[in-house]
Amino acid sequence: MNKDLLRRHINIFISEIHNEPDKFNEEWRERQDLLSYYQGFARDRILQMTDEDIYNYISKLWAMEIWGNKHYVVDKIIQDNGRQQFKKHLADLVWGKRPIGERWDDFRSAIKGMGPAMMSEILCKTHPDDYMLWNRRAYVALNYLNVAKLPRYDYQISGDVYKHLCTVVKEIADELRIAGSKDVTLLAVDYFLWQKLQVEDNLSKIQKNKPPTVAKTDSKLPREAEFIHNDIRDKLSDIGDWLGFKSRIEQKVSEGSKVDTVWEATIGNMGRVIYVFEVQTRGSIDSLILNLLKSLNNPAVQGVIAVSDKKQLETVQRHARDVKELKDKLKYWNYEEVLKIHEYLAYVNESINNLGLVPHGF
Repeated sequence: MNKDLLRRHINIFISEIHNEPDKFNEEWRERQDLLSYYQGFARDRILQMTDEDIYNYISKLWAMEIWGNKHYVVDKIIQDNGRQQFKKHLADLVWGKRPIGERWDDFRSAIKGMGPAMMSEILCKTHPDDYMLWNRRAYVALNYLNVAKLPRYDYQISGDVYKHLCTVVKEIADELRIAGSKDVTLLAVDYFLWQKLQVEDNLSKIQKNKPPTVAKTDSKLPREAEFIHNDIRDKLSDIGDWLGFKSRIEQKVSEGSKVDTVWEATIGNMGRVIYVFEVQTRGSIDSLILNLLKSLNNPAVQGVIAVSDKKQLETVQRHARDVKELKDKLKYWNYEEVLKIHEYLAYVNESINNLGLVPHGF
């Protein structure tokens, strides 16, 4: 980390605090309100949450600003994971006694539809002295400070990586303390990162970073491949929702065929149209092809899409070449494009939702 660069920005920040005390007092009170709300959900209260409690708990997150219909998103989380399963793993993530790396990895493996931004925000607003808030803005700020080996994509954020990021942000809190800041929680650091280190040049540069290959099957550890697979699966679901489809993950579309993501639309009184996505990160390609082939037994399925990196998609294409039933319906989507499209659409949706054109409860 470039400490000299950090200190220059901190000095400006401290000067602004002294010059605009009302503004910063208001932000301090906002932080206290957020902490009071999330810290009010002790372990037992989380385990006793009603659906309305879950909605309020999740919908208040800044990570939810990319969604207009927050009820739809929260209902999907409950439906995809099961109410009791979700509450059990949430309570363990937030209040468990095991190391944070273990709790983080277990939550990511078990719970669908909640990524690092939501997870870290909940942790930060509940334990602000220990855990940082990770999102695209945090990446931009830390990248600007020349922090090495930052995770660019959600699937790269394992429990060990998140633990390391918390250590890095605690260094920034220490520098704020030395400079005279009274609030040096990691939530306060997030406000600083948001306000002072969102450098436009870096916002454009991050789009140019090329993701690593996802599908070198032999070199991927099972947990690593699982995170990659699940991250892309969930982002496909988000993209479908943003495009106006009804999307679901890990859905049974025909007997013996459970697929990663489906997009579904109803066309007037003509019935349903379904598109099926299978993500390949490791394992048998023949199994992927068979699963897609089975899904075509459902007459509503109009297209099937294999998602992976360029190398593995070429292998899928070779295997599928002689399968007549797949010839006209199998499409290929490079996961790099999925990640780019998700990022662009997330930005568009967040920007439009911040205009407040449609009430959240509509």
